[in-house]
Parts: sequence; structure tokens; C-alpha cells
Amino acid sequence: MASLTKIALEKFVNEFELENMTPEIDLKDKMLMQKFVNRPALQLTGFFDHFDNSRIQIIGRIEHTYMRRQTPETRMEIFDKLFRFEIPCIVFCKSLEPFPELYDIARKYKVPMFRTSDGASELYSEATKWLNTEFAEKITMHGVLVDVYGEGLLIIGESGIGKSEAALELIKRGHRLVADDAVEIKKISHKVLMGTCPELIRYLIELRGIGILDVHELYGAGAVKASQNIDIVIKLVNWDQNEIYDRLGLEEEYIEILGNKIVCKTIPLRPGRNVAVICESAAINHRQRRMNYPANNIKDRLNL
Repeated sequence: MASLTKIALEKFVNEFELENMTPEIDLKDKMLMQKFVNRPALQLTGFFDHFDNSRIQIIGRIEHTYMRRQTPETRMEIFDKLFRFEIPCIVFCKSLEPFPELYDIARKYKVPMFRTSDGASELYSEATKWLNTEFAEKITMHGVLVDVYGEGLLIIGESGIGKSEAALELIKRGHRLVADDAVEIKKISHKVLMGTCPELIRYLIELRGIGILDVHELYGAGAVKASQNIDIVIKLVNWDQNEIYDRLGLEEEYIEILGNKIVCKTIPLRPGRNVAVICESAAINHRQRRMNYPANNIKDRLNL
């Protein structure tokens, strides 16, 4: 299990297509250490107690209007205090123009300034979501992730049991591949796990006896997906006649990944069992349950 401790500022700038107002300041060594952003309010009045200087600072129309009503000397004093904390950067929203006196202060403390046409609330929300994803805890699991009817199916099992073959059949039935063999899983929240594929093997699937297939080239863009939330885990196991398998589905089985509990269905394999159809059924059944519409009323029929 791992999580990023820092992100290059340039990556953030490119992601949100920010206009660099201080191109003379080198961004190469600038790093983001915090997954939160900040709209300075009390700081613009001179109150800096408990100020977290590791956050990106966002200036919206309200902050800009307030500072515009101050004298240039007051603005210089306040922003000099703010920039002295070595903040990672400051972003002006709604295409607002930074105050003229800020350029000298920015160069003095080597704090880059950016501008965007987005609103402050919009940037605040989107930046927080993006940073949470980038800083999320992450692990790599052996398995296959497929989007089936909008549900993220993570197929796991021992090597050679048929995970990739099941995924290929699902792709041929109109579903979408996210990752094969290695699934990168990020913990977005205590309820959400998102799976992606390492760049090196993206959209590739490996079949023993055939080799490596490029799903994007063979089946088109509609057969692949860059990322998908994980909703249900399908665990493939070899059939064991001495094992008792669930036949009613009255009790849910769970698997824990990064501290999150995910519904897990154990599917025993025998010749003649169509794994792809079983996976489809598990996905649509799980989707109905999540919509608070029971997939069956077996409990009522059995008076349980």
C-alpha cells in the first residue's frame, strides 16, 4: 500500500490549463504537499494564526474586490506576509488580473501566480477532487477490472484460472475493459475505490496460447475505459466437491481492500459453466440491490 506524498506543481497547472502570469519563475522543483486548497479570507485581513501554507491559494471575485478597495501599501503588506509563508502558488479566477504590486513580491519569494477563467467555487471543488485522487492510498492487485452494465467488476483468482478469458468474453458481449493482469486501485474515500491500468499495459489483454491482444485496436474505443469505480469483486476458484457454496444469496460476502469493504462473490469453476454470463448476472443483480430494488424476493418466499 502506498500513497503519494508530493505532486509536481506543473502537473496541476497542465491538468487545469492555468495561464502562467510569472513565467520567469521556474516550476521544475515546485511540489504540492497537500491535498486541500484554500481561499484566503482572514489572511487578507492580516490574521495568519494556524495558517496552512502548504495549500494552493485561490483568489476569487470576493477576495479580489476586497483587496482592490485597499490601498496599494496595504495590499503590499498583506501579500508580502502571505507570500513570505512560501505558499506553493496563487491562482486568480474569473480571468482576474493580479494587482501590479504582486509581481515584484512573487518574484521576491519565487511564488508562481496563475490565472484561469473558471470560477473560484468551481476550481475549488474540481481541484480538491483531483488532488484527493492524486494523493489517495494506492495498491496494485492481480486481477482484471471490467465495466459491466456500469458496474465495476474486479475479477480475481489464482494465476491461470481464466480471468482474462472471462474478460474477453465480456468484451465481446459489449462490455468494457479497464485493466488486465495488474489493477491499480486508489482509495478515493471510505466508500469509493477507483481502479485504473498502468500506462505500460493499458488496453492490453494477455491470453495463454494466443499472446497479447490490443483490445482498443481489435474492438474499438467502445470496448475500453480509462478508469472505473470498483463495485463488486468476483473471485474465481476451482470447484471443490467438499466445499459448501452459496446457493441462495441471502448473506453477502465481503472482501477488504484498503480498508473498504466490497461485496465479493465466489464463483466455483467447472466445465460447462459460462463465467461471462455469471459475471453479467452478478453485475445486474448487484445494480438492482444498490437501487433498493431487490433482485428477488426469496427471503419473503421462505418467510425469513
